[in-house]
Amino acid sequence: MPDGFLDNYRFLARYNRWINQRLYAACEPLGDTARQQERGAFFGSIHRTLNHLVVADQVWLRRFAQCGLDHGIELAGLTPAVLDLPEDCRLDTVLFGDWPALRLKREQLDAAIEDWVAALPGGYPHLTMRYGNSQGVQRAHPAWQAMTHFFNHQTHHRGQATSLITQAGGDVGVTDLIALV
Repeated sequence: MPDGFLDNYRFLARYNRWINQRLYAACEPLGDTARQQERGAFFGSIHRTLNHLVVADQVWLRRFAQCGLDHGIELAGLTPAVLDLPEDCRLDTVLFGDWPALRLKREQLDAAIEDWVAALPGGYPHLTMRYGNSQGVQRAHPAWQAMTHFFNHQTHHRGQATSLITQAGGDVGVTDLIALV
């Protein structure tokens, strides 16, 4: 497998941290009222959208960790402290009603994501992942497909959050991936 395959995910992990830092910095001056205001988005508010990303990231990171274990690989960065999602958690659960706690968890996740992809063995993306989705449907496919979804999902909801932040009078600035180059 070419090195570029894993290098792509490492680049996406770096971008993930960079853009999340920009996003959260743009949210900071808005205050809790503006961050939690219902704005008609899929998850309602800026705060709930960012909470969804934390929950979804943890769901996927648990699956990636389990895929590694299923194939005899312990993945760096995916520790119990990172994967501390309650068992009854749903994708719309607000785990962190408190802004500082949400921001701290995001920073922890972003560091773990970078550690995880930095330490991935070359063959990991081609391993078969097996898991039940949020509706209990059993899935099996190469890990690279889930990894691509993982980073694409983040981008999708960060785009929504960016629009909500703009509506609230904030400015995230440049969000283009290529700006990181």
